[in-house]
Amino acid sequence: MAKIDPWSSQAIENYEHVFKEFGLKKFPDEMKKKLNHRFFKRNIVMAHRDYEKILKKIQEKKPFINITGIASSGKLHLGHLVDIELFLFHKQMDAKNFFTIADIDAYVSRPDNKMPSMEKAKELAINNTAHVLALGLNEKDLYVQSNYEKKYYEFAFELSKKITKNMFEAVYGHVDLGKISASLLQYADILHPQLKEFEGKMPSITGIGLDQDPHARLTRDVARRVNHEIELPSFVYFKHQSGLKQGTKMSASDPYSAIFLDDSNEDIKKKINKAFTGGRNTAEEQRKSGANPDICKVCEILTFHHPEDDFVKNTIENEKKGKTLCGDVKKMTIEFLQEMLSKHREKVEKNKTLAEKIVLG
Repeated sequence: MAKIDPWSSQAIENYEHVFKEFGLKKFPDEMKKKLNHRFFKRNIVMAHRDYEKILKKIQEKKPFINITGIASSGKLHLGHLVDIELFLFHKQMDAKNFFTIADIDAYVSRPDNKMPSMEKAKELAINNTAHVLALGLNEKDLYVQSNYEKKYYEFAFELSKKITKNMFEAVYGHVDLGKISASLLQYADILHPQLKEFEGKMPSITGIGLDQDPHARLTRDVARRVNHEIELPSFVYFKHQSGLKQGTKMSASDPYSAIFLDDSNEDIKKKINKAFTGGRNTAEEQRKSGANPDICKVCEILTFHHPEDDFVKNTIENEKKGKTLCGDVKKMTIEFLQEMLSKHREKVEKNKTLAEKIVLG
């Protein structure tokens, strides 16, 4: 079986291969229409495990657990927004919300040159928390791994006895002690809301990038082995947003691959102007033959983040036909991102004090 490395910065290119290897389900058109969100309509969310259980709860207006999180290993970028917006989408329903600020995960799973101390992880956690508050989460939605409930840590240790070295190695392809520790906490993050001390047994949903499926598979395996009444967790899978360079996903470890939510207007302009596109060698050639928006990183940003379906569709179609040049699309994207992130940064400033209180306790 092929291995997917959830810690790699390389983009997954063969999605069909992953469907066949790991048994993921595609979203049928009927389900997409019921959910009525751009992520489903634009095929950004493109697979699931047992989402039918969650859709049933949504339609019945009954509660389910909504759990996700971010590892505070760097500053947030556009690629993080899909996960956060999916959480906010499910939060609108009758959901029990748990959003993890994973500072311990960030520390133990990264090498020392990238994460030298827990203090650094907490510093980044404060920054990340201010951003997610600015995006629409509230204090009650959040918990921080390093200062959470005692039962959570007990549960993580309990889960460690339900997984073997061979199980871990079969899924991940290696046995790294720091990453084992981080993975155990991720299993606890996803499963602990079903403990009687929290919400009790009920369906849960977690949004993850397709490269995180190893975590999902082992979480479900571990859930089958624990002695508590726990329902197998459901997952939705979204495409990882590409980096601005070819062949990489947007990653905090490569500042030139990503548009960060903290980036200034000038940073945004510089990065978008240097981004890889599907344009031709000359303007004349592009007007004649059109561009290839399928490989254009700038068109991808609009597809992921611009709220207006018609605008995105028309922009891509015009570039494909040569009616619009790549420079024009870059200019529109720069203006869109500058406006969006300027407003966001103002909200971040207002949430820094609360973020510090949440992370430091």
